[in-house]
Amino acid sequence: MIAMRNFHVPLPELTSLPELTYEALRKQAERAHVPATTLAREAIDAWLREQSRKARHDAIAAYAAEVAGTDLDLDTALESAAVEHLMKTAKAVK
Repeated sequence: MIAMRNFHVPLPELTSLPELTYEALRKQAERAHVPATTLAREAIDAWLREQSRKARHDAIAAYAAEVAGTDLDLDTALESAAVEHLMKTAKAVK
């Protein structure tokens, strides 16, 4: 048996947006022939994966900016070899 946790997501009725969100979710679930809770769970999972990917990208970019021009920067010989390889590969593909 799969362990499940329930998570209640209230849609406050301060504007018409919650009703539109609810209806859009319900209609999409009907079109996909899946429960709305499954669709919502998949949407949340996708958003969390995207946030993780963005955080990883931001951390790598910050590190690259921090070490740019230092001994930890990309090795120039390795960079030249990579560019040369890419140019040869691109010519071979054409």
